[in-house]
Amino acid sequence: MAMRLMAAVGAVVFGAGALVYGESLAQAAPVPGVPGSGPCASDPRPVHESLIPKTLEVPIPYPVVTVLPPQQPDPVPVRTDVALPEDPCVNPCPDLTDGPPPPPSLAGRLGIPEVLLSPKPFHFGVPGPGPDPGPVPPPRVDPPVEPAAQSPERPAPRITAVREVAKQTGANSVNRTDKRWQVDGTDLGIMWESAPGEIAVAFGDTVGRGFHPPGGMGGDWRSNVLAFSTDRELSDGMTYDRMVTDGRCHAGEVLSSRKLDNVEITTIPTSGFALGDRQYLSYMSIRTWNSVPGTFFTNYGGIAYSDDHGQTWTKDPHARWDNIFGLANFQVSAMVPHGDHVYVFGTPNTRLGSVGLARVAKDQILNTTAYQYWRDGAWTPVGGAGGATPIVDAPAGELSVRYDAARDVWQMSYLDTARAAIVVREADSPQGVWSAGARTVTVFDYPELYGGFIHPWSTGSDLYFKISTWSDYNVYLMHATIEE
Repeated sequence: MAMRLMAAVGAVVFGAGALVYGESLAQAAPVPGVPGSGPCASDPRPVHESLIPKTLEVPIPYPVVTVLPPQQPDPVPVRTDVALPEDPCVNPCPDLTDGPPPPPSLAGRLGIPEVLLSPKPFHFGVPGPGPDPGPVPPPRVDPPVEPAAQSPERPAPRITAVREVAKQTGANSVNRTDKRWQVDGTDLGIMWESAPGEIAVAFGDTVGRGFHPPGGMGGDWRSNVLAFSTDRELSDGMTYDRMVTDGRCHAGEVLSSRKLDNVEITTIPTSGFALGDRQYLSYMSIRTWNSVPGTFFTNYGGIAYSDDHGQTWTKDPHARWDNIFGLANFQVSAMVPHGDHVYVFGTPNTRLGSVGLARVAKDQILNTTAYQYWRDGAWTPVGGAGGATPIVDAPAGELSVRYDAARDVWQMSYLDTARAAIVVREADSPQGVWSAGARTVTVFDYPELYGGFIHPWSTGSDLYFKISTWSDYNVYLMHATIEE
């Protein structure tokens, strides 16, 4: 998630002094920095960036009054289908991705960060002409109130043998996304089974040329990008077969945004799933990142869909949960189809809220009046999203939820900012009672840590998940063992 003044709260508050990155890095061989020790013959083994960055870009907001025209339909995106070499170590587009390295700055030669002051407009929107009323909303549905008792609380998962498997994105990663798709820096890596034998992977704010962490600083900014993988052998990393592209060796933005700070700065995916030939993507419309560290403000949480296997997406104008007074729930959602329903686990904006729960019939996903919210032991439309009883107490950020069919267990992973860790909980029903959270990785292993998105093909005792770190702003595949 780029263009923020913040990292994960746990990193900011608890990461000071945690200058090493976990035993998996210290024990791994060969030595980082030696050519030939990374995924390709010319690559050094990937290492995390130092907490002391080479370049520190400091955004300087300045006020701008902006007359806002009505929200226009998203432009028809350009899409290309270019075959890349199967070997990720072959650079398919050196004319686009290779260039002379920038000359070292005086600050760099002195071993201190080069500070770049970057003025950026902070918009105060003035309504323009009256908006287009848009398409007619779906007819109102009044779902019934149905009892839904909680299941007995499960014991906390026993997590052992956590290790870093592979760097997934950026330079020297197993996918060489910098050379193949001009994805030098990105985060999140939200996964769902997009088709039998295929996983879709959605990323947040993405940067290409001129990328310089910490955070997603640089040029060629895209609000989000999307990859696909058929790799079932995850023990050595997850290989991406392709990305949605809009040019030669260039990943295209899949959900557009206005890119006006304090109006809509970006749109960030939060979960995805497939039903038949349609893909669904929950997302949040970010008003601004410029807030208290660890927090952000949304306009709404919404749902987009694709009927061409993720090539183009439509943001449904009515499938939205507005962020009223900045306190509304279901701004950040994880949606999981199961049985006759799709279950929606949601939190407010920021990483500091509790988790609420809703469900909807599979044929009514885009109709917000059809949603039932779990409240005091029942599924009910009464009270709406604001009436949902918390199923997991605050603080919770960046939810990832799945149903493990092999074990008949629900799993939830998220950033617990109070514990400065990614935690995993389990339950026998969506509404819980959810177990206590078990830590997988902490800021003492990975300072400036966030994410924790579960791979859908995790099975039995093998839990694969993806994390991001603000300090190098890329995605890593992790593995943990869950003992029964």
